[in-house]
Amino acid sequence: MTEPIDLDALLDAMTLDEQASLLSGADFWSTVAIPRLGVPAVKVTDGPNGARGGIFKDGPSTACFPVGIALAATWHPELIADAGAALGTEARLKGARVLLAPTVNLQRTVYNGRNFECHSEDPWLSSEMAVAYINGLQSTGVAATIKHYVGNESEFQRMSVSSDIPERPLRELYLLPFERAVKEAKVQCVMTGYNRVDGTFMADHHRLVTQVLRDEWGFDGLVMTDWMAHHDTVQSVLAGCDLEMPGPARERGDKLVAAVREGRLSADAIRACARRVLQLAERVGSFADPVIPAERDDDLPAHRALIRRLGAEGAVLLKNDANALPLAPQAGQTVALIGHAAVTPQIMGGGSANVNAHYRVSPLAGLQAACPGVKLVHRPGADNHRYTPLMPVPMTVSFWANDHFDGEIVATQTSPNTEIMWFGSLPAGLDPYNFSARTTLRFVAEADGQHAFSLISTGLARATLNGEAVLDAWTNWQRGDTYFTFGCDEVVHHRALKAGDVVDLQVEFSTAVAGGGFGVHALRVGASRLMGEADIAAAVDAARAADVAIVFAGLNAEWDNEGLDRPGIALPHAQNELIARVVAANPRTVVVLQSGSPLLLPWLDAVPAVLQAWYPGQECGNAIADVLTGAVAPGGRLPQTWPLRLDDTVAFGDPAQYPGVDGHVRYGEDVFIGYRHHEARGHAVLFPFGHGLGYTSFEQTGLTLDRTVLQPGEVLSASVTVRNTGTRAGSEVVQLYVHDAASTLARPPQELKAFAKLSLQPGESRTVRLTLDMRAFAAYDVDRAAWWAEAGDFEIRVGSSSARIHQRATVRLLADWREPVGR
Repeated sequence: MTEPIDLDALLDAMTLDEQASLLSGADFWSTVAIPRLGVPAVKVTDGPNGARGGIFKDGPSTACFPVGIALAATWHPELIADAGAALGTEARLKGARVLLAPTVNLQRTVYNGRNFECHSEDPWLSSEMAVAYINGLQSTGVAATIKHYVGNESEFQRMSVSSDIPERPLRELYLLPFERAVKEAKVQCVMTGYNRVDGTFMADHHRLVTQVLRDEWGFDGLVMTDWMAHHDTVQSVLAGCDLEMPGPARERGDKLVAAVREGRLSADAIRACARRVLQLAERVGSFADPVIPAERDDDLPAHRALIRRLGAEGAVLLKNDANALPLAPQAGQTVALIGHAAVTPQIMGGGSANVNAHYRVSPLAGLQAACPGVKLVHRPGADNHRYTPLMPVPMTVSFWANDHFDGEIVATQTSPNTEIMWFGSLPAGLDPYNFSARTTLRFVAEADGQHAFSLISTGLARATLNGEAVLDAWTNWQRGDTYFTFGCDEVVHHRALKAGDVVDLQVEFSTAVAGGGFGVHALRVGASRLMGEADIAAAVDAARAADVAIVFAGLNAEWDNEGLDRPGIALPHAQNELIARVVAANPRTVVVLQSGSPLLLPWLDAVPAVLQAWYPGQECGNAIADVLTGAVAPGGRLPQTWPLRLDDTVAFGDPAQYPGVDGHVRYGEDVFIGYRHHEARGHAVLFPFGHGLGYTSFEQTGLTLDRTVLQPGEVLSASVTVRNTGTRAGSEVVQLYVHDAASTLARPPQELKAFAKLSLQPGESRTVRLTLDMRAFAAYDVDRAAWWAEAGDFEIRVGSSSARIHQRATVRLLADWREPVGR
């Protein structure tokens, strides 16, 4: 057994400069080592749906798991713990001992660009998933990093916006997943958000980091900033934020030492943060094994199988009239696959969650394997992109060691497509703040029509087409919403081309503008034909001639992306028209949706079956095929309400509440988000929270409570029997909601407080027991600074969604129960 490290003796042996050095990263992904004292570096890597490693794009491949909302859609904590453990193994393969995951910000609005990465609109479901994920991950010796603490519910002005959150919703909603992660899962790291809360940047927020996180909840681990989210040298240390990332130091290092010598900061404050950095290194085993190994790209069969299972367990069958699903196509029949996503698998969202997957199984490939002898015909039908699609050809870039193409070419680099991201992957010897680059590309039009050519860059960029200067992201360059807000907005040029026309592009890039933060740069070149009426007509013809049509519609990682929010929740381009016309041509049409949050479905009444598949990871096509063909029953339930109208959603029509005014976004809806909001206002919804169908039927009966009266402090137990009344195996999620019959505080009509998922064979029944402690009945009372359950009646509601309550029972709390914060 390894002897424990005497951290205090180690700190005593350090100079102030050495202690201060520990409070910033050494580079983009590692902490600082102090070789003379045997202090090791610790490598971290991005999650939450994979372990990427040190190269942002096109590095060693890794397993790509379903995104956060897809994991939560399983409503299966035990399975999520398995996913966490697998991700721990994946992190180890990349030499990392800290995974920057899970993301537990709530889906406050439908606009947030990172809703796909988060678990749910509901704090209990989100926290159940987080606790399971962290327990699984940390069982492998890899530290979890719960993020983004706190109030990071949108991407608009994300580096500076202040989330102004009243104390009650802060406690009841947004802090709860973090609180449970600390108290129940013993999470080892917390990452602060970019945003401010009530005017103070989270990395500098003494009340929330020290008073709440550390003092009230007892968190003894490490707090790190999000990347480039550090602002104040002194205040962040005083707030209890230990580690500035990435490195090298920007606001710390020598500035910290100067602050101590000038009397603005005590040396003890630096020592306290440094101790927690050392403690993390000890907890993850870096002192015992200080070597950071080379990254490996092992493709593990067990992880393949787990990802495939997770994809099916999280797939939500939204509608299934007349048992249109599962499909049973026979040899010799024709199935028309419509939509780009049928052949271009949408496996994940965009931003820091993006990984270089080992492989990507398309729905076409999955269905080919599942349906031998069936003829599969594909037509794209309509566009689904946000930006002009990349050219699927290698792009070789030449570099100069200055920002103005002077002298000799010093390096070259090849990307597998026409996007290159220099996040830890710039050729050796180049200064990430001072280089220029050039590439040439050839585009050949495959069909007549209007074509788009585009540029996006984090520095100056320009391009000529056949010698003509038409793409200018150089003159008057300014930051936009791309590449974590360090890139410009897309610059687009349109021109009509005939099939066979050749366009030669010369593209130039320069760092002669402060675009890329911390020397992080990217260049993206797009070129594609715009789809139109002829493409829809071809898809309709294919559907009409087929026995079954499957339309793959939705979004992709350009819409569900870190750094920018969604403009709305309608399907982009002509996808709604495409679906309506396909189903008119063939009533045997199934729609498979892929998105990271709700969509409006104006054609829903006409389509017999709709499956929401999310972004299910590298086994995308296999998981979808498993569900469509009935090899596996769909196991998912919605973690987020799907509204009937955009107008009905939280913050709609009030700029102060979204996206914000003058740098502040006001959480004026209080505790009423998600289903709480819709139910309190009597809104009809498209699909309620917790909704999901299967290929069998269930009944829930026999709700019993172990007592009908509660003394303050007691635990209530509720039992429910579930029986599979159909002819196929399947799973049911028992959802328990609590309704406060009469409260002094305004409370939602009901709140999820427990759930259980059961898999049952036909005719099988099982009794499940759910327990509720006092917090299940309590609200946060600001005046009392306490959790407060008010004496009176509470209705226990059990059902299969927030809108399908099958049984009710009442329990009476005989006296008020109060728990002051900090206990």
